[in-house]
Amino acid sequence: MQVTETLNSGLKREIKITVPAGDMEAKLMARLSDARNKVRINGFRPGKVPVQHLRKVYGKSFMAEVVNEILNDSTRSIITGRGEKAAMQPEVIMTEDEKEAEKILAGGADFEFRLNYEIIPEIEIKDFSDIKVTRQVFDVPDTEIDEQVQRVAESARSYEPKTGKAAEGDRVSIDYVGKIDGEAFNGGAGTDQPLVLGSKEFIPGFEDQLIGAKAGDEKQVTVTFPENYQAAHLAGKEATFDVTVKEVSQPGALEINDETAKNLGLESLERLREVVRGQIENQFGSMTRQKVKRQLLDQLDAAYSFEAPSKLVEAEFSNIWNQVTRDLEAAGRTFADEETTEEEARAEYMRLAERRVRLGLVLAEIGEKAGVTVSDEELQRGLFEQVRRYPANQQQEAFEFYRSNPEALNTLRAPMFEEKVVDHLLGQISVTDVKVSKEELMADDEETETTKAKPAKKAAAKKAEKADDSEEPKKKAAPKKKAAKDDE
Repeated sequence: MQVTETLNSGLKREIKITVPAGDMEAKLMARLSDARNKVRINGFRPGKVPVQHLRKVYGKSFMAEVVNEILNDSTRSIITGRGEKAAMQPEVIMTEDEKEAEKILAGGADFEFRLNYEIIPEIEIKDFSDIKVTRQVFDVPDTEIDEQVQRVAESARSYEPKTGKAAEGDRVSIDYVGKIDGEAFNGGAGTDQPLVLGSKEFIPGFEDQLIGAKAGDEKQVTVTFPENYQAAHLAGKEATFDVTVKEVSQPGALEINDETAKNLGLESLERLREVVRGQIENQFGSMTRQKVKRQLLDQLDAAYSFEAPSKLVEAEFSNIWNQVTRDLEAAGRTFADEETTEEEARAEYMRLAERRVRLGLVLAEIGEKAGVTVSDEELQRGLFEQVRRYPANQQQEAFEFYRSNPEALNTLRAPMFEEKVVDHLLGQISVTDVKVSKEELMADDEETETTKAKPAKKAAAKKAEKADDSEEPKKKAAPKKKAAKDDE
């Protein structure tokens, strides 16, 4: 096998591999000899089939197997032997000339192919002593726990049907159809929708117009969608909703005691408070973690400047761009709504993709040198956590998908590895704890490199918080309210 480098430019490499026809012939004859004692051909006793007859029958198919074997076995060994790491699976280029291909399969020509690939650049890990981060810590007060426990108790509060008019605090069950300029709009209808009047779950003005309604009433509610409504084609527009009130219920007494906790599946009020405290501390702890990680990554980004493999950058950009465009479409918004252009957005997200790739390579190198690994047990736990996010009737299917798909499983391993590398780094750098208020912890740092100059950042943010594209007359839930629901 002859290996010749035909391109060495930056990170790009092209290698030409030539396997002499004689070597191909030897590999083919070895296969034919092995098959001689295994195949059964009419007219020949076992083991007595002439090799030339076998070649006539199986020669091309066996030679195709030889070609595939060479491609599979040589690609990695050649690159490794050169002391290189390919950024992605190399592109294999073979002859497209049918006559030439026939000669190769017939054993009458050398087998030549080329490998096109990019290498991962060598990264010299620097000293971490200059990296300093501030860890914001919010001590959750008892009042925060009390408020959340009350919200949880509200969710468990019983309602009893009532006769007469609905008052604030009552729950109504409604059917509705929304219209703009007399035309019903897609997604603007609901059936048997429960709504607690005064909860501010629907857009401003909607609930107020149902106060005083009775079961069986049909009302027309007129509201104006907020200017910042997620669905841009509805934002600021006046809409009417034909509403049928099907039931009015009044709330029972709000009790916060052991019985309330038992109704929620917990043994006592004390245990309920423990669970709520844990959920809130985890929530704020995640915010703290993200801010610390952001500071760390910003400083690593500033410390390492090197050319990133273009194919990796293109793949990362594609993932980001697909998410951005899906989120914009789901929100009914355009780049103009985000005060940018598609060209400017592409440039910004390409820079973000380059940053992510560089940081990913740096973290991978740090983790490799530090001996960071993700154990099978850790991966199994991560798999179970991922599967739990699926509906109950889909969990087994999801579990089997991940277990039988190594690439999908790697999508779970990669972020786990990254978090373990971050943990390793936090043990090496200077970390200063600072007590802050809830408002300070929840405030976004718009000046960090990871968030500034993102022209479509609103759309990108929908990846974490699904846009309200249902077009129901609902407000987008505030983060605090959403977290409360999750805690329930």
